[in-house]
Amino acid sequence: MTQWTFEEVDNRLKDIMCGIYQRSSDTAREFNQPTNLVLGANIAGFRKVADAMIDQGLV
Repeated sequence: MTQWTFEEVDNRLKDIMCGIYQRSSDTAREFNQPTNLVLGANIAGFRKVADAMIDQGLV
């Protein structure tokens, strides 16, 4: 069983959240909506799922 300290959990969560923000922000800018993080997050999430489906040969 793996156990992490509070600091490890906090650091991993921070890295995950920073990555989500960065992908959302980059995608929003790509679609000329630099302040619309909801749009960026939705498109980035859709792309991630679509890419996984393509990689698995489902599409």
